[in-house]
Amino acid sequence: MGALILALNAGSSSLKYGAFTIDGNRCEAVAGGTVAGADHAEGFDAIAARLDGATPDAIGHRIVHGGPDLFDPVVVDADVTSRLEAACAFAPLHGPAALSLIGAARRRFPDIPQVACFDTGFHRDLPPVAAVLPVPARLRAEGIRRYGFHGLSCRSIVRQLGDDLPERLVIAHLGSGASVTAVRAGRSVDTSMGLTPSGGVVMATRSGDIDPGVLLFLLRERGMTAATLEELVDKKSGLLGVSDRSGDMRTLREAREAAPEARLAIDIFCRSVAKQIAAMIVSLGGIDMLVFSGGIGEHDAATRDAICADLAWAGVPRAGEAGAVGVRVCAPDEEEQIARETAALVGHGATVRADA
Repeated sequence: MGALILALNAGSSSLKYGAFTIDGNRCEAVAGGTVAGADHAEGFDAIAARLDGATPDAIGHRIVHGGPDLFDPVVVDADVTSRLEAACAFAPLHGPAALSLIGAARRRFPDIPQVACFDTGFHRDLPPVAAVLPVPARLRAEGIRRYGFHGLSCRSIVRQLGDDLPERLVIAHLGSGASVTAVRAGRSVDTSMGLTPSGGVVMATRSGDIDPGVLLFLLRERGMTAATLEELVDKKSGLLGVSDRSGDMRTLREAREAAPEARLAIDIFCRSVAKQIAAMIVSLGGIDMLVFSGGIGEHDAATRDAICADLAWAGVPRAGEAGAVGVRVCAPDEEEQIARETAALVGHGATVRADA
């Protein structure tokens, strides 16, 4: 029957999960879903109940940021927990939720391995031209660098492409959080998010990249604190900030005819993504395939079409057109990726390569 691996994917307000039986390279889903509207302890209890009394052989957790020295999957012990707590400074929206979930899982299943799988892992070996941020060496020595995120999603897509994986691939993961990644021969060589998941393209409520002078102005002239700036950049900006209505693309699409601000927010988002894809084309020296993933990327054809229209110069076709670049829509399966990496680490699955 293989090992039973439970994969947990904690967001700031919801919890996705998948249970898989894994035997070597064979991976079969046996349960999955989303738990929303509950704290993570309650959510985990609901998930455990759906396993019909079965005890997992291991539990894998998606960890957004492991700090400067945690990239590869690792069994969570006291030392790892301490380092994850320190890494919350890099991802305050996601780190505490993940730690809360690990604690709930440990209390329910104290004798089975808990494995941390990192979104930053796929980008660990970015070349210096992409990884190094233009700040003094003393700050870089403290771990300030480009980390990149959505790595479990990217690995899942690379795995799913299999023999169709091109030499030069760009992945546009577009959801409430969004990023664009350049992949050469299965390895990340550049990506839009930086030190934290707040950087890069415009997102639902996150500003993405913004002139640092704006933040300095708000500190100096408006008396904002670090906490109020964090609230502004992560929760009140992006699509929500421009539209003054919603960070949900579906809501903005419904309102766009009557609300110019909604139309503008959509246009800014699409142009932001297209510009980052263009940047990744530079990093790759060209593009063979563009993959859209994430909730917006998978389900919003109008957004995909607008982005592709901006990239016609690079041979990227719109829907129904022919072009030099392949365009695909691919649903990432982060939970299966977590399960595979967890099984490989604890000895229940085939080895998962760093670029697979």
